[in-house]
Amino acid sequence: MDINILNDSELTQLKAIISEAKNIIICCHKSPDGDALGASLAWADYLRSMDKQPMIAIPDAFPDFLRWMPGVERIVRYDKHPERVAEAFADADTVFCLDFNTANRVADMQPLLESTSATKVLIDHHVGPTVETQLTISHPEMSATCELLFRIIWQLGAFDTMSRHCAASIYCGMMTDTGGFTFNSTRSEIFFIISQLLTKGVNKDKIYRNVYNNYSDWCIRFRGYVLYQKLNVLADAHASYFTITKGEMKRFRFIKGDAEGLVNEPLRIKGMRLAVSLREDTERENKVWVSLRSVDHYYCNQLAEKYFNGGGHVNAAGGSLDCGIDEAVRITREAIEEFKNTYS
Repeated sequence: MDINILNDSELTQLKAIISEAKNIIICCHKSPDGDALGASLAWADYLRSMDKQPMIAIPDAFPDFLRWMPGVERIVRYDKHPERVAEAFADADTVFCLDFNTANRVADMQPLLESTSATKVLIDHHVGPTVETQLTISHPEMSATCELLFRIIWQLGAFDTMSRHCAASIYCGMMTDTGGFTFNSTRSEIFFIISQLLTKGVNKDKIYRNVYNNYSDWCIRFRGYVLYQKLNVLADAHASYFTITKGEMKRFRFIKGDAEGLVNEPLRIKGMRLAVSLREDTERENKVWVSLRSVDHYYCNQLAEKYFNGGGHVNAAGGSLDCGIDEAVRITREAIEEFKNTYS
């Protein structure tokens, strides 16, 4: 099966950039998910196999259920070590931007990314990349940035020497960005890639348990509370939403990652086509984070762009609102009502 993704010019340019690189930074978006973290760890593993010593610099914390991933101890968080990351950007000659399409996705690291004179390479699967780079490898049709990275490593001729740790990181990224291969994952190439990863000794069942069966008892209670007490179902619009307040997060001892994937749960309701999560920021007033999930041809990225200052994929998008939770609910209901006739 042909899974090559780069044209001849891109392949030649990427090889040259890697060959010439000495001081490398790998960065990904704020609040890294399984794909962002998996892509960063996998690409770092590949580069080390090429006798490079990359730094993985991320804006802030990642979910607790990803701490098992091989190599996380090497990651440097900007919110914990700003001076170290700033110094690395100042010295960098090559920066790989993984799993984000716009510079503001790296949050407080944005000035460092935009001011560096290093050669920048973007590898991503989000629509409409705007980061200024010397090489942009953008394929929104891919299930995950990790799928794209596998194809690149394969095309670079490095699959035979791919480590089990690299393969596990790629598998985790593909699994999490498709909800356990339940959406955006019908192409046969995806399962060819999975079959190849398994030859590296990847324990896919254990990876699934590490990610999805690794909650605290407080997290389980929190998720049950949200679905029982906070879920609003708008049956005529085939849509739903729920809110999460700072007080509720404190009550249930919320830690980063406890709400991961929760927005998908209402889509289990028969006939449901859209689910929206509205979560208050724990540090700032009048800041609400919005996650949207949908099925089939309900373009939740259009809702994110028009109403929530965001964007994303057709069936998975996000954004934020600078307002209180009550106003966020009003905006959400308005958005659902407008799109009801189009998609219901």
